[in-house]
Amino acid sequence: MNTWINTKLMPPIMKFVATRPITALKNGMLYVMPFTIVGSIFLILANLPVKSWADWMVSTGLTPYWNVAYNASFAIMALIAVGGIAYSWVQDEGFDPFPASLLAIVCFLLVTRPSTAIVSASGKIVVSVKMMSQQTGFIDRTWLGGQGMITAIIVGLLVGWIYSAFLKHDIRIKLPEQVPANVAGSFTALIPAAVLISGSLLVYIFFDKVANSTLTESIYNAIQAPLQGITDSFGGMLAISFLVPFLWFFGVHGSTIVGGIMGPLLQANSLANQKILDSGKALTLANGGHIVTQQLLDQFMTVTGAGMTIGIVVYMAFFAKSAQFKDLGKLSLAPAIFNINEPILFATPIVMNPIMMVPFFVTPMLSAILTWTAIRVGLIPMFPGTLVPWTTPPIISGLLVGGWKTALWQALMLLMTFFTYLPFIRKQDHLNYASEQGAATK
Repeated sequence: MNTWINTKLMPPIMKFVATRPITALKNGMLYVMPFTIVGSIFLILANLPVKSWADWMVSTGLTPYWNVAYNASFAIMALIAVGGIAYSWVQDEGFDPFPASLLAIVCFLLVTRPSTAIVSASGKIVVSVKMMSQQTGFIDRTWLGGQGMITAIIVGLLVGWIYSAFLKHDIRIKLPEQVPANVAGSFTALIPAAVLISGSLLVYIFFDKVANSTLTESIYNAIQAPLQGITDSFGGMLAISFLVPFLWFFGVHGSTIVGGIMGPLLQANSLANQKILDSGKALTLANGGHIVTQQLLDQFMTVTGAGMTIGIVVYMAFFAKSAQFKDLGKLSLAPAIFNINEPILFATPIVMNPIMMVPFFVTPMLSAILTWTAIRVGLIPMFPGTLVPWTTPPIISGLLVGGWKTALWQALMLLMTFFTYLPFIRKQDHLNYASEQGAATK
């Protein structure tokens, strides 16, 4: 089995993970994280799932200001992502990445014309779509968030690739060495910038004249909406919950890989849910709400670490017989509270350990299935756009993203992990204890 894994299974996986587009996507999306977290803080201030708090915030008149901060950070995640992805690609190629990052933002804005009517609070259309398409001093925020994410990924990758190709083939304006580096750098970007901006303009003109639409809207309707639908399906949820521990079992950082690829779609689902609430509608399946969101991954599939290993930690800390597990449990308890479980993965070990393979795969899938069912039957609410840092301790994270019902349900899922891991970790503990006793006798 070990030979098959190392010679047949892992090489294609690692080859795919190490490709330039996947690396740029994974690293580029990291630049979005601080803005989504900070934006979520303001979103929590405006929409904390405690009625007394929400009423008090409305009475103070601060809620609109919190929403402004949210709209200027979390709600423009696609705009940040496109720059981050191009930056990561060009940086990995060994060139100055900052001009490419700015260029990607320009190209993204160019192919995303204003196309959303402005509606007043009473529901009256203030500026129509036709009038909006003729505006030149307006940026349509509708497509700067979750709905523009796939376009942002495509534009970021293309700009990073084309910009790097120009520099690798030395197609640029060269200035004498005496010219300051920042001045020379701006001229270095001049030729690729002219080509990419002109190309983006031609794309804009094509979609405007031929499809009476934009590249961003067309991609959303043809690619992103179906992908979000697949992601939000029961099968898509199971695939996500399985892939994270599956990759970790072979020593590959499954959380980073799956999060980097699926994170944009899951975050887009979260933003779509928030948009439903912002429109004054109830967040329900009937109104187009999504169950499979970033919160479902963070708070119910990977909480306390990949594989939801808090059950192992509790057993080790309080019930283990072997000295090895007793010490490991005590050392791992504090990191597990903050969703860090690398010590458990490599020291138990879980990685490449056939005894622990089954519960490691099954536990997050079981949590996802039970939570998906609980949301569908109304036991807990669907998740709005609120995201919390991945290190937020469980129970607290459940309270922040969904209120006390979600926190209570999260506690039940954590309790469930203890019993799913129990027979397997007990077997491993008995083997360790017997080994320790044999060594002591010898």
